[in-house]
Amino acid sequence: MSFSLLAQGVTTSELAGSVSEADAAGLEGANIVATHEPSGITYGTTSRSGGVFNIPNMRVGGPYTITVSYIGYKTQTESNVTLNLGSSARLNFSLQQEAIEMAGVEVVGEQDDVMNSGRTGAATYIGADLVAAMPSIKRSTRDLTRLDPRSDGNFSFGGRNWLYNNISLDGSYFNNPFGLDDPAPGGQTNSEPVSYDAVEQVQVSIAPFDVREGGFTGAGINTVTKSGTNDLQVSVYSYARNESFVGNKVGDAEVVADPSLEFSQSGISVSGPIIPNKLFFFINMENEHRNDPGTNYYADKSSRVEGSVMQQISNRMKDVYNYDTGPWEDYTHNTDNVKFLAKLDWNISDQHNLTLRYNKLDASRDLPPHGFVLSYNNTGRGPNASSLPFKNSGYQINNILDSYALELNSMFSSKIANRFFVSKNVFRDYRVPFSVDFPTVEIGEAGATYTTVGHEPFSIHNILDQDVLQVTNNLTYYMGQHAITAGFNYESFKFFNSFNIFRHGVFFLDASWAMFLGGTTFSTIDAFMAAT
Repeated sequence: MSFSLLAQGVTTSELAGSVSEADAAGLEGANIVATHEPSGITYGTTSRSGGVFNIPNMRVGGPYTITVSYIGYKTQTESNVTLNLGSSARLNFSLQQEAIEMAGVEVVGEQDDVMNSGRTGAATYIGADLVAAMPSIKRSTRDLTRLDPRSDGNFSFGGRNWLYNNISLDGSYFNNPFGLDDPAPGGQTNSEPVSYDAVEQVQVSIAPFDVREGGFTGAGINTVTKSGTNDLQVSVYSYARNESFVGNKVGDAEVVADPSLEFSQSGISVSGPIIPNKLFFFINMENEHRNDPGTNYYADKSSRVEGSVMQQISNRMKDVYNYDTGPWEDYTHNTDNVKFLAKLDWNISDQHNLTLRYNKLDASRDLPPHGFVLSYNNTGRGPNASSLPFKNSGYQINNILDSYALELNSMFSSKIANRFFVSKNVFRDYRVPFSVDFPTVEIGEAGATYTTVGHEPFSIHNILDQDVLQVTNNLTYYMGQHAITAGFNYESFKFFNSFNIFRHGVFFLDASWAMFLGGTTFSTIDAFMAAT
């Protein structure tokens, strides 16, 4: 259980600037209205003392049309304004009196993503245009975060371990709170928690001095999803490839004999208005499937393992214990996932906007037995040039995620704004072994592992349940050129972990002296055959 001001994610943008007369004197009380053209949502405020104004908690993207009016002065408009996630765009208006014939209108806008006084630290912004234009073989947001110059190409930033990042989706806590394996949901199954087609913008922050961001010493990776507009839009997509698109030879020798490398990713996105200018929806659903060879090594060819010996071991297990080992080569591992996202945006009034989002991930991935932990002489289990495990010694890892988020952004006056956010993430990770209940049998030869038979040792009732509740409220008060933000962030973590490694015995002990303790490791093939 924790209570802190950290690990928050920003989901909106801000527009700031000033309104002045031609002689540079600030105009207090000018009306500023920002209209999000695709949806018709409007945000408004009035300039404060000195002519300064702020409109926080605005929907990211655009284009926006900004209109500034003041009694006795010519109304000014600035069009095609785009807002980046977590940043503040600045526009300074100089109004002319109505009685004066105008040769032109001066609107000064600061849109530079690098040199911008509204920034709160070193950050990389990936807007909607770049998301759409970036090539991505995997269609993963990790291809976008690689654009940050401090990235190692994966999920490490500034030299920090990737578990020190803070990852958020629409403000929801999307980290790996238990700290196992990959830092993001779905990472164990090589899956993304949300479809690439549903991503609106991505922000990577390294050292922000914004009180709303924190909980990391690596990077804050902040993603917001798309929203509906006044236009009904439907997008259908499908991507596919197979072994014909992948090289399979080194010189004239095949790396894998007849590999199965099928990959398909198909989905649909639908968005539009429920009530024009008022209530909008966005829905995305995607299915992904991939086949990979269970092993790239083959007996009597690329591995020292002999096929005739593997067949003898398999036959012995079947004849004596009625145990099916499965094949040791020519089998396929599957990777599958289904992603769903639904989002509602409600423009309650010009002062209040509410967003409700639900997304689900159901993913699975077939894997061989753990590669090295507690293996014979610490030589690993393969598949490699020394060892070929049987298929039924592997397992399927499953990642299931249900995420709910509600956000209410309010502008009570030109001086007071508030953001209320609540989310609940339910993670369910578990393993399904390919084997029936049976001891793990390690067989060595010449000091190195030869093969692994039986149950995957780390997948016996291996379950990890995580429930994360997050509640945040930030109140901002604008005072002249300054913004004072106060609030709280409450996070509750609940874990259940089951791990029963020695249920079938202390398998890594040598069977020659520890079989009574469940030791089922044999130093030679002959020792295994003699004992069984």
